[in-house]
Parts: sequence; structure tokens; C-alpha cells
Amino acid sequence: MTIVLAIETSCDETGVGIAELHQDGTVALLADEVASSVAEHTRYGGVVPEVASRAHLEALGPTMRRAMDTAGVTRPDAVAVTIGPGLAGALLVGVAAAKAYAAAWGVPLYGVNHLGGHLAADSYVHGPLPESVALLVSGGHTHLLHIRSLGEPIVELGSTLDDAAGEAYDKVARLLGLGYPGGRVLDDLARTGDPEAIVFPRGMTGPRDDPYAFSFSGLKTAVARHLEAHPNASPADVAAGFQEAVADVLTRKAVRATTDVGVSTLLIGGGVAANSRLRELAEERCAAAGLTLRVPPPRLCTDNGGMIAAFAAHLLAAGAVPSALEVASDPGMPITISQLY
Repeated sequence: MTIVLAIETSCDETGVGIAELHQDGTVALLADEVASSVAEHTRYGGVVPEVASRAHLEALGPTMRRAMDTAGVTRPDAVAVTIGPGLAGALLVGVAAAKAYAAAWGVPLYGVNHLGGHLAADSYVHGPLPESVALLVSGGHTHLLHIRSLGEPIVELGSTLDDAAGEAYDKVARLLGLGYPGGRVLDDLARTGDPEAIVFPRGMTGPRDDPYAFSFSGLKTAVARHLEAHPNASPADVAAGFQEAVADVLTRKAVRATTDVGVSTLLIGGGVAANSRLRELAEERCAAAGLTLRVPPPRLCTDNGGMIAAFAAHLLAAGAVPSALEVASDPGMPITISQLY
């Protein structure tokens, strides 16, 4: 067995996860400690990179100690770290720390893709991932992906042309006066409203549109215009109508891509995968199409170190070579690159 310790600092969560890679390729989560600085960003209405970086500096040491104590590990066999994409300053904190730990322990370093971590998190719960299509939805990313295995290069089928789904949630939550972050509170409000009371447009669903591309900027604008024209509109109905439009487009395109590629498994990952309506509608449509749906529990959908440990473990199992200690972080790292060397 191989013990992988991983650090995640791409945005506003400081995560340290420890995983055990077994000889049969399965991965077990030994520890997953997270320190969030989201409360420090609330008053600004979004993540402030400088505040996030300082929070990582303050939280990383204590978070590391808690994770190692929980796992009963004093020295891992490998150190992994999110090397991109993410906020430049935030990434630097985690990468510098990971290099120091790897050098001090004399173990190999693996600089891996943050987005690949979101895809690998599900393997803790449902085991090895078969060939599948993945819908990756978060605050900064919305992608449709073809995954042959987590140890092979990921193929992008489509992505958003403008706002990510999670970004649209935060912007609409702000329009409704719900504050930041908006995903969970808007989801809660939407469950009390009527999703059919207000029908918002479904972007990129026309006959000439790219079947695997997304666009949420127009939807956000439609919500703003509706609120301007109907200042007394029910916030719950607006939230429900918006959420229904997002979940409808995401699941419709994801199920279509899965059937088009010819695989039987749809994986949904990323922070927005914790959304209740997205999960419900995905279950309904996958069942109707005869597809297997895999979604991690909400705790593993948001940023954490455990998901990075899982992805690194799968890369190790596939024979990945270590990253050099001189490797640089890449804030714009594409999903098609799993590791930097």
C-alpha cells in the first residue's frame, strides 16, 4: 500500500487529505481536514485573492497537524498538491509547502490538476471509475468530459462560453439579496418556491447550438430583467425558476453526451454537484435513459485535500512519474492536463 498526503489551496479552502492506495487500485480516505476562509470573504461579496492567500498561510500548519494525527501518519510515501488551476497567490502557498514537506521527508512530489481531484473524489464512495462522461460544475468551471480512466488524459467535450454554473448562482443570489456565497442559500430558498411560476430561458439549447457547450450569462441577465420589471416577484419563485433552468440544461446536455459517447456511467462532480435539484433531476433522467449516475456526497463535492490525494493516487497507480521540485504552479491549467512535471 502507498500513503499519499495532499494539499489543496486553489481558492478559499485550505485542505489536507491523506489517502491509502491499495494494490488492487482502490483508494481509502484516511483523513480529510479543511479550514475555510469563506467567512472572511462574505463582506466583500466574493473571494479576495490576497485575503485567501494569507488565510492559507495561517491555516496550513494546523490543518496539516490535524490530518496527520487523524490518519496516524508521521511520514507519507508521496506528497501531492493542487498545482492549478486556481488563484495564483493561493496556489503558491500550497505548492511551496508541498515542496518543503516532500524535500524534508525525502518523498516524491506530484503536482496535479485541481479539477481532476473533483472527478476522483467519487472513487472513495463508489470504487474505481469505469469509462464515463463527467459533468464538472463549480464556481469557476463547467465542463463535459470523457474519462477513459482517471490515470489517462481527460478529453473535453464542451464547456461554458461565459459564466460557470456556480458563478451564475452567486450572481443571482446577489440580485436576490441573499449574500455570498449564494449556492446553498439559493438552493434552500428555491425548494420553497414554484419552479414553474417563472420560466427562464435555457441557454445553448437551440437546434444550431453546440450540444455540449453551456452559457449562463443570458440566464443571469434574464433574472435581473425580471426583477426590474416585477419588483414584487416572489424571491422563492425566482430562485426556483432559475435553479430549474440551470439543472435542466446541465442534466439534459450531460445525459445526451453520455449516450452519444456510448458509455453507461455519468459522473457529476464539483461544488455545484451538491445542489439538491441538480442531483434529483440527474437521477430522474439517468434512470429514464438507463444510465448509472455517480455523485459524491456533498462533503466531497466542495474543495478538499482528500480529492487531490485520490487523484494523485490514481495517477501513481497508472505509473505517473514524480514532478520536479522546481515545477511551477499554473493558475490557468486546463482540464486536459492531469499533472505538471
